[in-house]
Amino acid sequence: MRHFAHDLLAPVPGTARQINSFHFGPQAAQKNVYIQASLHADELPGMLVAWHLKQRLAELEAAGQLLGEITLVPVANPIGQEQVVMDMPLGRYDLESRENFNRAFINVSQQVGDEVEALLNDDTAHNLRLIRASMKRALDAQVPTTQLRSQRLTLQRLACHADVVLDLHCDFEAVAHLYTTPEAWERVEPLSRYIGADASLLASDSGGQSFDECFSLFWLQLQQRFGERFPIAQGAIAVTVEHRGVLDVSHEQAAADCQAILNYLTHFGVIAGEAPALPALRQAATPLAGVEPVTTPVGGLLVFSVTPGQIMAAGDLIAEVIDPISDSVTPIYCSTAGLLYARSMRRMATAGMAIAHVAGAQAYRSGYLLSP
Repeated sequence: MRHFAHDLLAPVPGTARQINSFHFGPQAAQKNVYIQASLHADELPGMLVAWHLKQRLAELEAAGQLLGEITLVPVANPIGQEQVVMDMPLGRYDLESRENFNRAFINVSQQVGDEVEALLNDDTAHNLRLIRASMKRALDAQVPTTQLRSQRLTLQRLACHADVVLDLHCDFEAVAHLYTTPEAWERVEPLSRYIGADASLLASDSGGQSFDECFSLFWLQLQQRFGERFPIAQGAIAVTVEHRGVLDVSHEQAAADCQAILNYLTHFGVIAGEAPALPALRQAATPLAGVEPVTTPVGGLLVFSVTPGQIMAAGDLIAEVIDPISDSVTPIYCSTAGLLYARSMRRMATAGMAIAHVAGAQAYRSGYLLSP
């Protein structure tokens, strides 16, 4: 195991932070995997999964079982980890800029495309090497001006050479689910099976330039630009894995999720051995544009009628919102049939708040598809 500490830009003197990366397996290997956890700093199930992975990868490395290099960043957001205000962790948004930690990663596809266009040829492997080298140069040339941009850039630099990028998150109260692209789904489906995902949500561009999409969209945009003239590989399979809800932090579950990821990496060929037989796919993949964010038009006490993992019909009752002053009770129904895969942790709703998400089979939304 090789351990590196990457300094972030300090906002003021005496407040410097670091991102720590751990590297396993042979350097300059043919296959490369990048895994990070808790980019939303208050989402901790993935951090425990990463800790289990760290122990297991060290054992596999000592046994000579790693065929490629695996980079692990168990704490992807040291800025957010420190944002505890009056005993309340606030790890989703940067308090200085008010930006979501998992949005606005740098898109360098235009710059890279301009640089490599005259050098591309009919050799897919050549083009892949050329583009990756150009991508690294483009990211290395970036000069961050804030601590948040420094953190984003550090993470992108660590992952830019990876064939597989796994970003470990969780929702509020949820079943296991994941986000990836339609283009990557065939190669991601085994992970969905191993992890036992109840929902697999697909979008090529969800609109927020999230961490996973700063890689998947990068390669898609180059394919769209050059695909009719030159063979451009899908250079990175990028997945956001949602390890259930924020309170689902247990060794038993983390160890099982760790093993599921190792099974997938064995199936992918970066760990030696034969991968276990693929479990059944729990639910067919559905478009992210088919997800209904169920909202409440009024505020009040939120009393749910359903739990994550339930299959909903259009018009089913999701919750009641109670005004304890007027005694009004407002029923909240879903309008989309599908799997209710996540719901809010809050029990005092505000008017307009999204209280649950239902994964429908038919796309009906467009534009920005993510939560705030």
